[in-house]
Amino acid sequence: MLDKSWSPASWRAKRMDQLIDYPDQRQLDDAVGRIARLPPLVTSWEVEKLKRQLAGAVRGDGFLLQGGDCAESFEDCESPIIARMLKIILQMSVVLVYGCRQRLIRVGRCAGQYAKPRSSPTETRDGQTLPSYRGDMINRAAFSVADRTPEPALLLQAYYCSALTLNFIRALVEGGFADLHHTEYWDLDFVRHCRHADEYHTMVERIADSIRFMESCANVPAADLGRVDFFTSHEGLHLPYEQAQTRQVPRRTGWYDLSTHFPWIGDRTRAPDGAHVEFFRGVRNPVGVKVGPTATAGDVLALTEILNPENEPGRLTLIHRFGTGRIAGYLPPLIDAVRKAGKPVLWVCDPMHGNTVATASGVKTRRFEDIVGELDQAFSIHAASGSHLGGVHFELTGEDVTECVGGARGLSEADLGTAYRSLVDPRLNYEQAMEMALLMARRMRANAAPG
Repeated sequence: MLDKSWSPASWRAKRMDQLIDYPDQRQLDDAVGRIARLPPLVTSWEVEKLKRQLAGAVRGDGFLLQGGDCAESFEDCESPIIARMLKIILQMSVVLVYGCRQRLIRVGRCAGQYAKPRSSPTETRDGQTLPSYRGDMINRAAFSVADRTPEPALLLQAYYCSALTLNFIRALVEGGFADLHHTEYWDLDFVRHCRHADEYHTMVERIADSIRFMESCANVPAADLGRVDFFTSHEGLHLPYEQAQTRQVPRRTGWYDLSTHFPWIGDRTRAPDGAHVEFFRGVRNPVGVKVGPTATAGDVLALTEILNPENEPGRLTLIHRFGTGRIAGYLPPLIDAVRKAGKPVLWVCDPMHGNTVATASGVKTRRFEDIVGELDQAFSIHAASGSHLGGVHFELTGEDVTECVGGARGLSEADLGTAYRSLVDPRLNYEQAMEMALLMARRMRANAAPG
């Protein structure tokens, strides 16, 4: 049902958090107008397909794996980097399929994750105060007046890099890169040296055997088994950009934000009376909301009413992010409130953001054991609350970075300087991400075991 009180521009009358101050409004309007005339980045039928899969996950028939960069950079819009990101998510999904015995919904934090909220609008170095770096879509990381001034032309560059990334991912998936018959193509070099290599290869071979069995015995067309779906997501922070790609499409009711399949609202911009909630309540996409320690049961119930008034399964995902030391106190009341209200939401754990710490020298990092600890508690809390954890949300990369400490190789704070590349938050590297998937698969397999 169309809500006549909503329009793609109605958010402009609401309170705006994380406001970006552009010095030239006319340049901003010109850039946004250009993006509005360019082709959409995704299609409505792709969006609806993802929503159907998320609805299955709400019922327990599916599990969401969402992962990728904290903040994409224009410089990383290169084929090897994109391919490695896709590879690590596909590898993790193979392991999780083995663990949960369910459909895996694969969603990348990619092809548009170019804007980031910040805790402070400014940054001070050596007595000079400048705007904070807000992502390549908005300004640049270098610490100078010119670089930190928001520039509308970067919005167009973000659109073009997103289009190139999406085009390459689609070509890889359609061309067989994600073919379940050829899982050997998914190997990253580290697997040969990882202590979990044998376990990983055993899982992959068992999945390949299952595919061959199904084709032989169940008359399932090989083409239906040879591909996987892959969707994109980003935080819908920059509302002029999101509005520019919001369209009505033939033979469908309502509006679609066609900049991505799955936008989410951040923990800093989820105010029920704020501009971001106002914008996303009106689009037909599935929408995620990050929920942190400041969220009350009342806040969460208000969000479910505003963002999903028709109680459509698959429409709303709540992504909780508390930290390993706080999840036990904060999550159960939210689950209880949503369950009692009968709201069909998909619960997802983001074990990254609540576990960010700084070293003595001021370097941001995350401890592998804290991430595992929050995930483990999330599985237990949902089970004890009569709910189920339907997905995970990671910041990760297919690159050999040293940004999070711990894991199989025991990275320490002294190792962080070896290959610390993130301009915002620390990511799991490819080995840590694979180890995380293996540990999750063990937990999920144990949960599913009879008795």
